[in-house]
Amino acid sequence: MATQQNVTIIQQGEQASALSHKVLRNTYALLSMTVLFSGAVAMFSMANNLPHPGLLITLVGYFGLLFLTSKTRNSGWGIVSVFALTGFMGYTLGPILSAYWAAAPAVVGQALLGTGAIFAGLSGYALITRKNFSFLGGTLFVGILVAFLAGLGAIFFEIPALSLAVSALFVLLMSGLILFETSNILHGGETNYIMATVSLYVAIFNLFTSLLHLLGFMQDE
Repeated sequence: MATQQNVTIIQQGEQASALSHKVLRNTYALLSMTVLFSGAVAMFSMANNLPHPGLLITLVGYFGLLFLTSKTRNSGWGIVSVFALTGFMGYTLGPILSAYWAAAPAVVGQALLGTGAIFAGLSGYALITRKNFSFLGGTLFVGILVAFLAGLGAIFFEIPALSLAVSALFVLLMSGLILFETSNILHGGETNYIMATVSLYVAIFNLFTSLLHLLGFMQDE
């Protein structure tokens, strides 16, 4: 009986490991496509000098498409929704990139390199060490909520110092989110690759825009 139980436990462990690797593989494949698609939309927005939709439309569009993606995550429409979400975010990024590109093109390149290096480094660390970062979940949730509200306050009350502090905080929070989500996939906490893709895309997007803001400030742009 004990031997049979051990065999069952081993088989369950192997199945869980196979599932986590499948989710991880699908997540990185979809993430790569959505990042490229989002970048292409941002370049299209830049090339055509499209106006920024504004804060209200950006928030409504983001949360609306995020809700739609969550609702359709177990169907083929989930793929459509995640491309709609990342494409929309790419469109909102275009006018921001245009402004930085006109003032200091080097900042855009530095932010891209910084984002890529941080994502690769943290993802690699989580994959190699296989440490469980699930303990970060509660802290990240509270931190992101506080940073989001503080960011809105910085916009409405026009407080540059607070805006910079929020950007610095988002760099830390998004770095933590990359560790958390990668670990979550590895340890079976996230089994839906569409939602895992959304989480990592949001981390990359916010990490990039926060670095862009900080680097632009350091170069007085």
